[in-house]
Amino acid sequence: MIVMQITRFGPDDVAELKEWRELTNAVQREDSPWEPDVSLLRVEARFRVGWDGEPSVPFLATVDGETVGGGALAISELDNLHLAWLGVIVHPDHRRRGYGTQILTHLEEEARKAGRTSVGAGGWESDAVRAFAAQHGFEEKSRAINRRQYLADVDRTELQKQYDEALAAAPDYVLERRPLPTPDNELAEFAEMASAINDAPHDDLDIEDEVFSAERMKAYEDACAFRKERAYRVVARHLPSGQLAGQTVVVVDSERPEVGDQHDTSVVSSHRGHRLGLLLKAEMVRWIDEVEPQVETIDTFNAESNDHMIGVNELLGYRIMGRELAYQKSL
Repeated sequence: MIVMQITRFGPDDVAELKEWRELTNAVQREDSPWEPDVSLLRVEARFRVGWDGEPSVPFLATVDGETVGGGALAISELDNLHLAWLGVIVHPDHRRRGYGTQILTHLEEEARKAGRTSVGAGGWESDAVRAFAAQHGFEEKSRAINRRQYLADVDRTELQKQYDEALAAAPDYVLERRPLPTPDNELAEFAEMASAINDAPHDDLDIEDEVFSAERMKAYEDACAFRKERAYRVVARHLPSGQLAGQTVVVVDSERPEVGDQHDTSVVSSHRGHRLGLLLKAEMVRWIDEVEPQVETIDTFNAESNDHMIGVNELLGYRIMGRELAYQKSL
Protein backbone atom coordinates (compact mmCIF):
# COMPACT_ATOMS: atom_id res chain seq x y z
CA MET A 1 0.00 0.00 0.00
CA ILE A 2 1.29 3.45 -0.95
CA VAL A 3 1.56 5.72 2.08
CA MET A 4 1.14 9.43 1.42
CA GLN A 5 2.29 12.07 3.87
CA ILE A 6 0.34 15.32 3.80
CA THR A 7 2.15 18.05 5.71
CA ARG A 8 1.10 21.59 6.48
CA PHE A 9 3.75 24.27 6.15
CA GLY A 10 3.98 28.03 6.39
CA PRO A 11 5.52 31.10 4.77
CA ASP A 12 8.75 30.79 6.76
CA ASP A 13 9.45 27.24 5.54
CA VAL A 14 11.77 28.07 2.65
CA ALA A 15 12.42 24.50 1.48
CA GLU A 16 8.70 23.77 1.31
CA LEU A 17 8.00 27.05 -0.48
CA LYS A 18 10.52 26.04 -3.13
CA GLU A 19 8.89 22.63 -3.47
CA TRP A 20 5.50 24.31 -3.91
CA ARG A 21 6.91 26.64 -6.56
CA GLU A 22 8.37 23.76 -8.55
CA LEU A 23 5.16 21.77 -8.22
CA THR A 24 2.97 24.71 -9.26
CA ASN A 25 5.10 25.53 -12.27
CA ALA A 26 5.11 21.90 -13.42
CA VAL A 27 1.31 21.82 -13.18
CA GLN A 28 0.88 25.13 -15.01
CA ARG A 29 3.17 24.09 -17.85
CA GLU A 30 0.97 21.04 -18.33
CA ASP A 31 -2.51 22.48 -17.74
CA SER A 32 -2.25 26.20 -18.58
CA PRO A 33 1.00 26.79 -20.48
CA TRP A 34 0.04 30.40 -21.24
CA GLU A 35 0.47 31.29 -17.56
CA PRO A 36 3.87 32.67 -16.51
CA ASP A 37 5.86 30.66 -13.97
CA VAL A 38 5.31 31.70 -10.37
CA SER A 39 8.22 33.13 -8.41
CA LEU A 40 9.27 32.28 -4.87
CA LEU A 41 8.11 35.73 -3.75
CA ARG A 42 4.60 35.17 -5.10
CA VAL A 43 4.38 31.78 -3.43
CA GLU A 44 5.45 33.28 -0.11
CA ALA A 45 2.98 36.14 -0.54
CA ARG A 46 0.08 33.74 -1.13
CA PHE A 47 0.75 32.04 2.18
CA ARG A 48 1.82 35.09 4.19
CA VAL A 49 -0.52 37.92 3.16
CA GLY A 50 -2.96 36.40 0.65
CA TRP A 51 -5.04 38.66 -1.57
CA ASP A 52 -6.11 41.04 1.17
CA GLY A 53 -4.58 39.92 4.43
CA GLU A 54 -6.11 36.43 4.71
CA PRO A 55 -3.49 33.94 3.48
CA SER A 56 -4.23 30.43 2.28
CA VAL A 57 -2.99 27.45 4.28
CA PRO A 58 -0.74 25.16 2.18
CA PHE A 59 0.01 21.44 2.33
CA LEU A 60 2.55 19.29 0.51
CA ALA A 61 1.85 15.65 -0.32
CA THR A 62 4.83 13.31 -0.52
CA VAL A 63 5.34 9.62 -1.25
CA ASP A 64 8.65 8.07 -0.25
CA GLY A 65 10.02 11.57 0.27
CA GLU A 66 9.07 12.81 -3.22
CA THR A 67 6.58 15.64 -3.68
CA VAL A 68 3.67 14.34 -5.75
CA GLY A 69 1.06 17.02 -5.11
CA GLY A 70 -0.25 19.67 -2.82
CA GLY A 71 -3.30 21.43 -1.48
CA ALA A 72 -4.39 24.81 -0.22
CA LEU A 73 -7.23 25.87 2.06
CA ALA A 74 -8.61 29.41 1.81
CA ILE A 75 -11.17 30.73 4.28
CA SER A 76 -12.28 34.20 5.27
CA GLU A 77 -13.16 35.51 8.69
CA LEU A 78 -14.68 38.65 7.17
CA ASP A 79 -17.57 37.13 5.20
CA ASN A 80 -18.80 33.82 3.78
CA LEU A 81 -18.20 32.09 7.08
CA HIS A 82 -19.85 28.93 5.73
CA LEU A 83 -17.39 28.49 2.88
CA ALA A 84 -13.88 27.19 2.25
CA TRP A 85 -12.10 27.22 -1.09
CA LEU A 86 -9.92 24.19 -1.76
CA GLY A 87 -7.05 23.87 -4.19
CA VAL A 88 -5.80 20.44 -5.25
CA ILE A 89 -2.80 19.99 -7.54
CA VAL A 90 -1.00 16.82 -8.57
CA HIS A 91 2.29 16.74 -10.43
CA PRO A 92 1.78 15.65 -14.06
CA ASP A 93 4.18 12.72 -13.54
CA HIS A 94 2.09 11.33 -10.67
CA ARG A 95 -1.50 11.56 -11.86
CA ARG A 96 -4.21 8.88 -11.93
CA ARG A 97 -2.88 7.15 -8.84
CA GLY A 98 -5.50 8.41 -6.37
CA TYR A 99 -3.28 11.15 -4.95
CA GLY A 100 -5.73 13.93 -5.78
CA THR A 101 -8.50 12.10 -3.93
CA GLN A 102 -6.36 11.75 -0.81
CA ILE A 103 -5.41 15.43 -0.87
CA LEU A 104 -9.03 16.48 -1.37
CA THR A 105 -10.21 14.29 1.51
CA HIS A 106 -7.60 15.87 3.77
CA LEU A 107 -8.64 19.41 2.78
CA GLU A 108 -12.33 18.67 3.29
CA GLU A 109 -11.58 17.47 6.82
CA GLU A 110 -9.60 20.66 7.48
CA ALA A 111 -12.59 22.68 6.25
CA ARG A 112 -14.88 20.81 8.64
CA LYS A 113 -12.51 21.50 11.52
CA ALA A 114 -12.71 25.20 10.62
CA GLY A 115 -16.50 25.05 10.93
CA ARG A 116 -17.24 25.34 7.22
CA THR A 117 -20.29 23.66 5.74
CA SER A 118 -19.60 24.25 2.05
CA VAL A 119 -16.50 23.89 -0.10
CA GLY A 120 -15.62 25.24 -3.50
CA ALA A 121 -12.88 24.30 -5.93
CA GLY A 122 -11.82 25.25 -9.43
CA GLY A 123 -9.80 24.04 -12.35
CA TRP A 124 -9.07 24.73 -15.98
CA GLU A 125 -11.71 23.26 -18.25
CA SER A 126 -10.87 19.66 -19.18
CA ASP A 127 -12.43 16.21 -19.17
CA ALA A 128 -10.15 15.29 -16.26
CA VAL A 129 -11.35 18.20 -14.12
CA ARG A 130 -15.00 17.45 -14.86
CA ALA A 131 -14.55 13.77 -14.05
CA PHE A 132 -12.72 14.47 -10.78
CA ALA A 133 -15.40 16.93 -9.68
CA ALA A 134 -18.23 14.52 -10.51
CA GLN A 135 -16.49 11.65 -8.74
CA HIS A 136 -16.37 13.65 -5.51
CA GLY A 137 -19.85 15.14 -5.57
CA PHE A 138 -19.07 18.64 -6.78
CA GLU A 139 -21.49 20.51 -9.06
CA GLU A 140 -20.37 23.03 -11.65
CA LYS A 141 -21.58 26.45 -10.50
CA SER A 142 -19.71 29.04 -12.54
CA ARG A 143 -17.37 29.58 -15.47
CA ALA A 144 -14.75 32.30 -15.74
CA ILE A 145 -12.76 33.30 -18.81
CA ASN A 146 -9.10 34.29 -18.65
CA ARG A 147 -8.46 36.93 -21.31
CA ARG A 148 -5.19 38.61 -22.26
CA GLN A 149 -4.60 42.00 -23.82
CA TYR A 150 -1.46 42.26 -25.98
CA LEU A 151 -0.65 45.95 -25.79
CA ALA A 152 1.44 45.95 -28.97
CA ASP A 153 -1.66 44.91 -30.89
CA VAL A 154 -3.93 47.61 -29.48
CA ASP A 155 -4.82 50.14 -32.19
CA ARG A 156 -4.07 53.41 -30.41
CA THR A 157 -6.13 55.41 -32.91
CA GLU A 158 -9.15 53.20 -32.26
CA LEU A 159 -8.43 53.34 -28.51
CA GLN A 160 -8.50 57.15 -28.63
CA LYS A 161 -11.78 57.02 -30.56
CA GLN A 162 -13.33 54.71 -27.94
CA TYR A 163 -11.98 56.92 -25.17
CA ASP A 164 -13.38 60.11 -26.71
CA GLU A 165 -16.81 58.56 -27.28
CA ALA A 166 -16.95 57.23 -23.72
CA LEU A 167 -15.80 60.57 -22.33
CA ALA A 168 -18.58 62.33 -24.21
CA ALA A 169 -21.12 59.97 -22.60
CA ALA A 170 -19.92 60.92 -19.10
CA PRO A 171 -19.99 64.73 -18.93
CA ASP A 172 -20.62 64.74 -15.17
CA TYR A 173 -17.54 62.67 -14.35
CA VAL A 174 -13.83 63.26 -14.09
CA LEU A 175 -11.07 60.65 -14.11
CA GLU A 176 -8.35 60.59 -11.46
CA ARG A 177 -5.11 58.64 -11.67
CA ARG A 178 -4.38 57.24 -8.23
CA PRO A 179 -1.25 55.10 -7.80
CA LEU A 180 -1.26 52.95 -4.68
CA PRO A 181 -0.93 53.30 -1.72
CA THR A 182 -4.08 55.25 -0.91
CA PRO A 183 -3.91 57.76 1.97
CA ASP A 184 -5.36 56.21 5.11
CA ASN A 185 -8.02 58.91 5.46
CA GLU A 186 -9.48 57.96 2.05
CA LEU A 187 -9.61 54.18 2.49
CA ALA A 188 -13.18 54.09 3.83
CA GLU A 189 -14.42 55.99 0.77
CA PHE A 190 -12.56 53.61 -1.51
CA ALA A 191 -13.96 50.62 0.36
CA GLU A 192 -17.52 51.84 -0.23
CA MET A 193 -16.78 52.12 -3.96
CA ALA A 194 -15.04 48.72 -4.08
CA SER A 195 -18.17 47.00 -2.77
CA ALA A 196 -19.66 47.51 -6.26
CA ILE A 197 -17.75 44.39 -7.33
CA ASN A 198 -20.39 42.38 -5.46
CA ASP A 199 -22.76 43.14 -8.35
CA ALA A 200 -20.63 41.06 -10.73
CA PRO A 201 -22.31 37.77 -11.70
CA HIS A 202 -21.86 34.90 -9.23
CA ASP A 203 -23.82 32.48 -11.42
CA ASP A 204 -24.98 29.57 -9.24
CA LEU A 205 -22.31 29.83 -6.56
CA ASP A 206 -23.60 29.85 -2.97
CA ILE A 207 -21.64 32.88 -1.85
CA GLU A 208 -22.43 36.05 0.05
CA ASP A 209 -21.32 39.58 -0.75
CA GLU A 210 -17.80 40.44 0.33
CA VAL A 211 -17.57 42.92 3.19
CA PHE A 212 -15.26 45.82 2.42
CA SER A 213 -13.77 48.15 4.99
CA ALA A 214 -10.89 50.59 5.24
CA GLU A 215 -8.87 47.89 7.00
CA ARG A 216 -9.50 45.38 4.21
CA MET A 217 -8.54 47.90 1.53
CA LYS A 218 -5.31 48.63 3.42
CA ALA A 219 -4.57 44.91 3.70
CA TYR A 220 -5.11 44.50 -0.05
CA GLU A 221 -2.75 47.37 -0.83
CA ASP A 222 -0.17 46.02 1.63
CA ALA A 223 -0.37 42.62 -0.09
CA CYS A 224 0.32 44.26 -3.47
CA ALA A 225 3.32 45.99 -1.94
CA PHE A 226 4.58 42.73 -0.42
CA ARG A 227 4.47 41.12 -3.87
CA LYS A 228 6.47 44.13 -5.13
CA GLU A 229 3.74 45.03 -7.58
CA ARG A 230 3.56 48.54 -8.90
CA ALA A 231 -0.14 49.26 -8.64
CA TYR A 232 -2.20 51.82 -10.56
CA ARG A 233 -5.81 52.80 -9.91
CA VAL A 234 -7.99 54.99 -12.12
CA VAL A 235 -11.21 56.23 -10.53
CA ALA A 236 -14.20 58.09 -11.91
CA ARG A 237 -15.58 60.81 -9.66
CA HIS A 238 -19.10 62.21 -10.02
CA LEU A 239 -18.65 65.98 -10.07
CA PRO A 240 -22.10 67.08 -8.79
CA SER A 241 -21.91 64.85 -5.70
CA GLY A 242 -18.17 64.33 -5.31
CA GLN A 243 -18.76 60.58 -4.98
CA LEU A 244 -16.41 57.92 -6.31
CA ALA A 245 -18.35 56.21 -9.10
CA GLY A 246 -16.03 53.45 -10.27
CA GLN A 247 -12.49 52.18 -10.52
CA THR A 248 -10.08 49.96 -12.37
CA VAL A 249 -6.77 48.66 -10.99
CA VAL A 250 -3.80 47.19 -12.86
CA VAL A 251 -0.61 45.96 -11.23
CA VAL A 252 2.78 45.40 -12.84
CA ASP A 253 5.02 42.61 -11.58
CA SER A 254 8.40 44.12 -10.66
CA GLU A 255 10.03 40.70 -11.05
CA ARG A 256 8.61 40.38 -14.56
CA PRO A 257 7.88 43.95 -15.60
CA GLU A 258 6.52 43.00 -19.01
CA VAL A 259 3.53 41.35 -17.28
CA GLY A 260 0.49 43.26 -16.02
CA ASP A 261 -2.52 41.93 -14.17
CA GLN A 262 -6.01 43.41 -14.08
CA HIS A 263 -7.52 43.50 -10.61
CA ASP A 264 -10.90 45.06 -9.87
CA THR A 265 -12.94 46.93 -12.45
CA SER A 266 -16.35 48.01 -11.17
CA VAL A 267 -18.85 50.83 -11.40
CA VAL A 268 -21.24 51.79 -8.59
CA SER A 269 -24.80 50.86 -9.58
CA SER A 270 -26.18 54.40 -9.34
CA HIS A 271 -23.56 55.59 -11.83
CA ARG A 272 -23.98 52.98 -14.54
CA GLY A 273 -25.12 53.76 -18.06
CA HIS A 274 -22.42 56.35 -18.78
CA ARG A 275 -19.81 54.04 -20.36
CA LEU A 276 -17.57 54.45 -17.32
CA GLY A 277 -16.24 50.88 -17.52
CA LEU A 278 -14.85 51.43 -20.99
CA LEU A 279 -13.65 54.92 -20.10
CA LEU A 280 -11.76 53.69 -17.04
CA LYS A 281 -10.06 50.82 -18.84
CA ALA A 282 -9.13 52.93 -21.87
CA GLU A 283 -7.61 55.54 -19.57
CA MET A 284 -5.64 52.79 -17.83
CA VAL A 285 -4.05 51.73 -21.13
CA ARG A 286 -3.09 55.36 -21.79
CA TRP A 287 -1.52 55.62 -18.33
CA ILE A 288 0.36 52.32 -18.60
CA ASP A 289 1.71 53.46 -21.97
CA GLU A 290 3.20 56.49 -20.24
CA VAL A 291 4.61 55.01 -17.04
CA GLU A 292 5.21 51.33 -17.86
CA PRO A 293 5.92 51.23 -21.62
CA GLN A 294 7.63 47.85 -21.31
CA VAL A 295 4.38 46.10 -20.33
CA GLU A 296 3.46 43.58 -23.03
CA THR A 297 0.36 41.89 -21.66
CA ILE A 298 -2.45 42.45 -19.17
CA ASP A 299 -4.54 39.48 -17.98
CA THR A 300 -8.09 39.60 -16.67
CA PHE A 301 -10.78 37.18 -15.47
CA ASN A 302 -14.53 37.60 -15.89
CA ALA A 303 -17.49 35.36 -15.29
CA GLU A 304 -18.55 33.99 -18.67
CA SER A 305 -22.01 35.42 -17.97
CA ASN A 306 -20.69 38.98 -17.44
CA ASP A 307 -21.71 40.16 -20.89
CA HIS A 308 -21.16 43.85 -20.22
CA MET A 309 -17.54 43.62 -19.06
CA ILE A 310 -16.74 41.02 -21.70
CA GLY A 311 -18.01 43.47 -24.31
CA VAL A 312 -15.72 46.17 -22.93
CA ASN A 313 -12.72 43.82 -22.95
CA GLU A 314 -13.38 42.70 -26.50
CA LEU A 315 -13.49 46.33 -27.65
CA LEU A 316 -10.04 46.70 -26.07
CA GLY A 317 -8.62 43.68 -27.89
CA TYR A 318 -8.55 41.04 -25.13
CA ARG A 319 -8.15 37.43 -26.34
CA ILE A 320 -9.43 34.28 -24.67
CA MET A 321 -6.66 32.18 -23.09
CA GLY A 322 -8.63 29.61 -21.07
CA ARG A 323 -11.83 28.82 -19.22
CA GLU A 324 -11.81 28.11 -15.47
CA LEU A 325 -14.64 26.04 -14.00
CA ALA A 326 -15.81 26.62 -10.43
CA TYR A 327 -17.45 23.83 -8.43
CA GLN A 328 -19.14 23.68 -5.06
CA LYS A 329 -20.66 21.12 -2.72
CA SER A 330 -22.12 20.91 0.75
CA LEU A 331 -20.25 19.15 3.53
